[in-house]
Amino acid sequence: MAYYIGLFSPDTYDAFGKSARNISGFRNRQKGTAASVKIGDKLICYMTKLSRWVGILEVTSEFFVDNTPIFVPAKDPFEVRFQVKPLCWLEPENAIPIGESKIWEHLSFTKNLAPGSSGWTGMVRASLRELKDADGRYLEKVLMEQKEILKRYALTEQDEKKLRLSVVKTQDSQVAVTIPENESSVGTGRQQKAEQRESIRIQALLAMIGERMRFDIWLPKADRQRVLEIWKPAEQSLLEQLPMNYNEATLSTIENIDVLWIHRRSIKRAFEVEHTTSIYSGILRMADLMALQPDLNIKAHIVAPAERKAKVLMEISRPVFAFLENGPLAESCTYLSYDAVKELSEENRLQYMSDRVIEEYEEYAGEADI
Repeated sequence: MAYYIGLFSPDTYDAFGKSARNISGFRNRQKGTAASVKIGDKLICYMTKLSRWVGILEVTSEFFVDNTPIFVPAKDPFEVRFQVKPLCWLEPENAIPIGESKIWEHLSFTKNLAPGSSGWTGMVRASLRELKDADGRYLEKVLMEQKEILKRYALTEQDEKKLRLSVVKTQDSQVAVTIPENESSVGTGRQQKAEQRESIRIQALLAMIGERMRFDIWLPKADRQRVLEIWKPAEQSLLEQLPMNYNEATLSTIENIDVLWIHRRSIKRAFEVEHTTSIYSGILRMADLMALQPDLNIKAHIVAPAERKAKVLMEISRPVFAFLENGPLAESCTYLSYDAVKELSEENRLQYMSDRVIEEYEEYAGEADI
């Protein structure tokens, strides 16, 4: 028997709790991992945003693919599914916070970290990550005990706010959205310059990773000189012109995206590296591109420091981005941390890897722990 992470956002937690609780679904990109999950394995369920352990689901079938909506008559992105049996399912005020000492001090991915650290979040970056057996057994034990005693962990005002669902209806689905609060932040000139230097370094790492994966690379003309002080491309890796025919508005948008990985005449992945507190420019550029070319199937990523993840994912989930013709921005544009880029850049086998390795590091707005 093995243990896996089962992620729930507040809205999927709410929907699952109101259902028969006998089907658990995952995104199509997780089909490969799902094939490793066996009958009798257990999903240890974690609610993002609230950062609490909420339940245990026992897997009672092999995985199957079904796009019939489970909860509502709308488009359902969770097509890779298992039949499950709930062994424990807790209300939010009874769910156990990740920072609770009996959890934090025992799990292999938290016990050596200072309280309040975010170094553990990679473990709950995506569903179906396999837990170490000792971690899985311990969480199962603690959650089953909590099922009996139902100790209350009071929800703060901020917790309550995270649990309030905001859903808008599109033509064929319902989409969870967030309304970011006003934010004021003033950095010193020295701090801003340091952040800009770091963003150029990340831009260079993304270019290097793509080159090692045998993609052609595009960088905006305005950034090239600074990026090339760090990244030394092989001959012809860096494109001088985009090999594609679009209207002027589309090309102007594409040309200003921070890093593009291109294969032949097709953009495989697009990256916007955000170093400013406002976060807006890169997200708007991605939204502009998808509005201008709704049939263009680009995998888009906003890259930012870990401390800005919440801001990035809230902005991606704004209502204005829920009505793009090819679907909500939150379903096609993901978050990558600076740390994830640095970790991937140190991989020795990049030349043998597919760009799908990015899926191990990206975080969707509905799934991420913000």
